[in-house]
Amino acid sequence: MLSADLMRIRNGQAVDRKSCPVLPVDRFRKLIITQAQKGARLSAMLVLPGANGENNRLVAVLSRPQEGDLGIFACEVGGSYPSLTPDYPAAHWFEREVYEKWGIEPKGHPWLKPIRFQPGASVPGDVGGSVPGGHPTVGVTDFFQMQGREVHEVSVGPVHAGVIEPGHFRFQCHGETVHHLEISLGYQHRGVERAMVDGPGSRTIHYVETLAGDTTIGHTAAYCSLLEGLGMVRAPARAMAIRAVGAELERLANHIGDLGALAGDIGFLPTMSYCGRIRGDVLNLTAALCGNRFGRGLLVPGGVAYDVDQELIGKILDRLMRIENDSTGAIELLFDNPSVLARFEGTGRITGEFARQVGLVGVAARACGISYDVRADFPYGFYGFSQIPVCTWSTGDCFSRAYVRWLEAKKSFSFIREQLKSLPDGPVCRTVESINPEALVVALVEGWRGEICHVAVTDSAGRFTSYKIVDPSFHNWFGLAWALREQQISDFPLCNKSFNLSYCGHDL
Repeated sequence: MLSADLMRIRNGQAVDRKSCPVLPVDRFRKLIITQAQKGARLSAMLVLPGANGENNRLVAVLSRPQEGDLGIFACEVGGSYPSLTPDYPAAHWFEREVYEKWGIEPKGHPWLKPIRFQPGASVPGDVGGSVPGGHPTVGVTDFFQMQGREVHEVSVGPVHAGVIEPGHFRFQCHGETVHHLEISLGYQHRGVERAMVDGPGSRTIHYVETLAGDTTIGHTAAYCSLLEGLGMVRAPARAMAIRAVGAELERLANHIGDLGALAGDIGFLPTMSYCGRIRGDVLNLTAALCGNRFGRGLLVPGGVAYDVDQELIGKILDRLMRIENDSTGAIELLFDNPSVLARFEGTGRITGEFARQVGLVGVAARACGISYDVRADFPYGFYGFSQIPVCTWSTGDCFSRAYVRWLEAKKSFSFIREQLKSLPDGPVCRTVESINPEALVVALVEGWRGEICHVAVTDSAGRFTSYKIVDPSFHNWFGLAWALREQQISDFPLCNKSFNLSYCGHDL
């Protein structure tokens, strides 16, 4: 539906790209701010390059839970525009990305620094870390500094002690108290969005499956939803149910693994040891579905590549029951221990107001009392037929982020059982024969970390001219930085794991 200022579309619906309203910059800016005040959130901001010397087009994608739709609109920008961030802080990471990648300056942005140090960027030389030609050097920038007696700086990474992705953390401390944490990413930048242009092709789905390896099913579901929208194809009901089972197994594996890791960070070894093994058991259930523990190869445009028979369903249900029993024993032991609660409660607290201001998503937002879940607010696939209740807690601390994980895990166990016991009959895949040309489509999916957003724009031949991916970590890294303020520096491992954000999912 098209109104004067924005185009309203459904999750996964493809529309004519030329129907997107183009507003004056001031009106574009005001619309985002007023919509946010009504409960909308900025899910994506992308730039469509102008042709033949024309201005670039800045496109905003607003998710509007109250209306249950997505709002799309754009404005034409030259070299700069008035920044949204002073009036809408959730835009600050998006605007930094636009500036870094396209050199379009959001005038008045309070802290305009690279977020990925993209080698293809064209950033003016006054930004720290620039080299001749305007391209930023990875990890070299004008870091925030505190001055004063007994103030000291602690630098961690990008190389860490363990098998972990690279990221740089810089703490400004007075004694043991952290007054500011600056997070510098970009070491995992691989140019995934650039590689998606001119697709879809034989490699495209492999880029999507591996862009954040622990969220293979979440990101692949978003990609498949885009292609199905562009091809006017609806996946069969049986395929949608199997997809949902795979997605909830992915959620279970990561939530249970995170709870074990949180237990390890405070030295509570029983839960740590059990959850490490249980996570592997859940991954093996995913392997039983498709032959890969992370779900690669399970989802394909039009449905799924593997069906399940009654014998396999029986085996999965039997193993799932044992996994749930083991998880319940190990995790409730964690939450019943007073020393664990003393370490979790009050650590890394974030208020609901701040979470809304900066646009946190997923567990990090629901742990602040924000009832936002794409599965409920913008139902897709089988979640449109069988919804999962949204789990929230209100304290916004490490306990809350841990406990929401356990609440969600219990709902996932029930959901998987329900779907496997009542799988619809019929085929598991339909062919996506063609892609609509000159189209725009947005797909939202609730990954285990939170909202995943994919946006695709096609040309006259039905090829991708632009492909935008927003992993939930993109929204949440600043939340981790804020959670460390006025905390002891020894609380960092616990706070970090309570968010458990993706480096590679951010560094696209």
